[in-house]
Amino acid sequence: MQTTIETLPAFELLGLAPELIDAIRDAGYREPTPIQAQAIPLALKGRDLIGLAQTGTGKTAAFTLPIVQRLLGGPRRLRALILTPTRELAAQVRESFEKYGRHSGLRVAEIFGGVALGPQETALRRGVDVVVATPGRLIDHLERQNLVFDDLEVLVLDEADRMLDMGFAPQINQIVREVPPYRQTLLFSATMPPEVEALARKYLRKPLVVQVGLRTQAVDTVAHAVYPVPRERKSALLAELLKRPEMDSVLVFTRTKHGADRLVRHLERAGIEASAMHADKTQSQRMQALEGFREGKIRVLVATDIAQRGLDIAGISHVINYDVPQRPEDYVHRIGRTGRAAATGDAFTFMSPDEIGMVRTIERVLGTPIPRISVPGYDFGTVAAD
Repeated sequence: MQTTIETLPAFELLGLAPELIDAIRDAGYREPTPIQAQAIPLALKGRDLIGLAQTGTGKTAAFTLPIVQRLLGGPRRLRALILTPTRELAAQVRESFEKYGRHSGLRVAEIFGGVALGPQETALRRGVDVVVATPGRLIDHLERQNLVFDDLEVLVLDEADRMLDMGFAPQINQIVREVPPYRQTLLFSATMPPEVEALARKYLRKPLVVQVGLRTQAVDTVAHAVYPVPRERKSALLAELLKRPEMDSVLVFTRTKHGADRLVRHLERAGIEASAMHADKTQSQRMQALEGFREGKIRVLVATDIAQRGLDIAGISHVINYDVPQRPEDYVHRIGRTGRAAATGDAFTFMSPDEIGMVRTIERVLGTPIPRISVPGYDFGTVAAD
């Protein structure tokens, strides 16, 4: 089943409790996004659900709001589990529960690796209503018998395609075997490759499907452009672009961790405040970089694809693909870091001669050419969609 809504209803018409409406208003939201308008009423009915939408369209609230409502006034025990691919996304889902459940008194624990087990064990022993976890660390707690899922009512597989891309299929299977078979399962994903379809067939019961936009459609509030430039000129081009006053919050993607660190050093030598975020950084270093960027203390965050999904930071003015992503899906997720929640943004891609083929593939999947902006002295010709 696929639902299409022409006119978005107000939050009050979705069946949400008054305390949730108050929390939504306190957060400054006035009307739901399309995925929220479609998914929330169905989730409130207790149906299994597959939600397909571009990144940055409000998927997190589409499942946190129904879960908070379901748990209101219920028994104090673990009743909801949300699996996410990364620590950063787990932290943001937990923040969403705190934002929308502020009048509920729900206890939420986030479980992810890179930090000590002890504080997480303490939180679980004290009792929680919701656990937001990455699969690997959750397995650690299961093996230590720190968790009991006997009363679990809702399981969410968030960013399912990303979890499978990261190789979490064995952990997901192990976790799902531990939860009650009679539960509500919500699966959210930006894409629906065969692996995700197989996961849904295995663990969801007669799911309803809601979809917003094409599976490979880029956010339409983002303006795209490609800069053809030799690889050795990319860092100089970036430093030059960053002189523009409108580039006040810039997320830059590199292909490698070493490349991210090298680029940060180059920018700092040019007098530009920047930080790197990748898997070799400790959790505290990653959170420090993320908070500095979120608060505007750091103007440029240079990241590997660890940040292409899940980062929900308001006000990112520009996303720059310093290296062309190797998959069209990654392009969509990367540029989705700006232009979120109907805001506008710009996405620039630096294309060296050896990356022309990857840009051509991206354009073919998007179904449209991406405009070129010439760099003086260099012109590789137009790379149009086939």
